[in-house]
Amino acid sequence: MPIQSDSYLTLHYRVSTPEGEAFVSTFDLSPATLQMGSGQLAPQLEARLIGLREGDHRVFELLPEEAFGVGNPRLIERIARSALPPEAVLRENAVVEFSTPDGGRFAGFLRALSDTHAVFDFNHPLAGKRIRFEVNIIAIL
Repeated sequence: MPIQSDSYLTLHYRVSTPEGEAFVSTFDLSPATLQMGSGQLAPQLEARLIGLREGDHRVFELLPEEAFGVGNPRLIERIARSALPPEAVLRENAVVEFSTPDGGRFAGFLRALSDTHAVFDFNHPLAGKRIRFEVNIIAIL
């Protein structure tokens, strides 16, 4: 039976640069078990799994617009340090979490820091990058 949009499956997967720098990989760990369509895997990656069968091993090369987008310059914000929570630990190249008034959370990547301002990038960390998505389908339940 091939993978469908609501399948429950066990697999190994790796998301890396085309040159092999891994962002996430289960190949050296226990395999992942996930429910398609539940948000455990990005929708654009799930779409590559549709139709695959148990035992399939595939590698997909995705352009930025097919993966996590090209990046939106409007999602790069310069914020006054005085507007940031005083308890926030600020270090360049760190991810900082923010709270919304309704209790939600979102994260930004701290690109630059000065005495008066911080520059945050709220794009997905893989936005603008070509990626290699490798999968080995172990079981479809």
